[in-house]
Amino acid sequence: MLYRELRILPRPSPPFPEKIVCVGYHVVHAGEHRYEERPNVEGEAARLAADVTGAAQLQSSRARVWRYPPHTRGRRHADHAQEEVFVVVSGTLTMLLGDPPERFDLPPTSVAAVEPMTPLQVRNESDGELVLFIYGAPPEQAGADFYDDPGPL
Repeated sequence: MLYRELRILPRPSPPFPEKIVCVGYHVVHAGEHRYEERPNVEGEAARLAADVTGAAQLQSSRARVWRYPPHTRGRRHADHAQEEVFVVVSGTLTMLLGDPPERFDLPPTSVAAVEPMTPLQVRNESDGELVLFIYGAPPEQAGADFYDDPGPL
């Protein structure tokens, strides 16, 4: 949903005139997410992702809401260009970072920021669902290197 409003910004000090600017924002309510199945590890339940980039009309970044069923994981990879931010909405995120991988178990409201070319793997090793908000910039995809799954850590 697109919202636009006009705001009159206060004058910082004379002789500057007041300034009228148009600001825009987009709101995507929880019930509006359209989840799609994403490729998963053979034998595991499908992960689901909702594209926030298009829904919120992001122009300078990319974002998705992810739902990981219990005992699922994404592919271990290193993105070439994007800095990525992982926000745990609910559940416990097990994240493998670096090479060799270092394990981090992150509870709700935890945040992990990962620089480009850093190997990472997202896992849900719990018995409950994991919900993540993953945000990356710049929006362009420049490829990724993929690594073997290291197994249990």
